[in-house]
Amino acid sequence: MALPKKKTSKARQGKRRSHLQPTPPAIDACPHCHGPKLSHRVCPNCGWYGDREAIEVKPSKKK
Repeated sequence: MALPKKKTSKARQGKRRSHLQPTPPAIDACPHCHGPKLSHRVCPNCGWYGDREAIEVKPSKKK
């Protein structure tokens, strides 16, 4: 097997991995309550998905 002759520097390693950074999740506006939500997911604020109510959201208990 071939082995590297020299150590790869951190700068060269970083240049090679420059396109591997994570991307932030796509956040859309809910069509019902206009709150932020992940795309293709049920809205955590109102429980709607598209034009129908998918889940019933209970109010949070704050003391």
